[in-house]
Amino acid sequence: MRVLIMSDMEGISGIVTWQQVNGSPDPMYQEGRRLYTEEINAAVRGAKAAGATEIVAVDCHGAGGDWSFNSFVPELLHPDCDWVAHHPWSRYTELLEQGCDACLLVGMHARNNTPDGVLCHTISTVKWHNLWFNDTLVGESGINAALCGHYGCPVALVTGDEAVVRECREVLGDGFTGVAVKRGLSRYSARQIPPVRARQMIEEGARNALVNLKAVKPYVPARPTTITVEISTVDKTAEFTGRHGVEIVGHNKAVSRADTWLQAWDQIWHW
Repeated sequence: MRVLIMSDMEGISGIVTWQQVNGSPDPMYQEGRRLYTEEINAAVRGAKAAGATEIVAVDCHGAGGDWSFNSFVPELLHPDCDWVAHHPWSRYTELLEQGCDACLLVGMHARNNTPDGVLCHTISTVKWHNLWFNDTLVGESGINAALCGHYGCPVALVTGDEAVVRECREVLGDGFTGVAVKRGLSRYSARQIPPVRARQMIEEGARNALVNLKAVKPYVPARPTTITVEISTVDKTAEFTGRHGVEIVGHNKAVSRADTWLQAWDQIWHW
């Protein structure tokens, strides 16, 4: 069984501030990296227990500079996984193309403007207000799920705060296993499960999710697909002007239309 782990940092137990996730020598970020890596390890242990023979963990956290997609602590990583570092966001497809049985989303955060979403946002580097696949409002978890779904791979596990698990239920349905390791009290505070127990929950959740893959199916937005982005400021709209298949609507919306989700995504998302 081949398993892909796609991970982010904001949904990790113990993480509630930007200082913990923005790349730097700062002790808070260095501690955040360790917390992040150990939750990946928990998912790897669970996948191994379920019979996974190949596990690839992808660092999907844009920490800034050379830290972007490079926040795992290599010497702490579980020896039974490979990991992908410093690759463009949402663009690692090698394992999916080879045939991947399931994806585990670890450390996810809620979409922008979610009141109880810890460090909530939708692609912080471009500051999108909202993102829709057809008529479905999604966040970064929805993007990851759609990328996997394009290749026939289902999301079996989602971990993070309660808000992102709820969000994924709305988009993906009830089949996946959700593990909430904290409950947001605001964007920058949370009631949290201690990391040691959170890791146990993730390990158990990953194992249970992978032994019952009949419960999940790939997330494939209806075809033809329309992707709509509500952009944060009018000046950023210019970045989408003139792109093939993309129409500017009003002052701050870019609309991409194509036969498939991936085609529509390629038109609107840069490398």
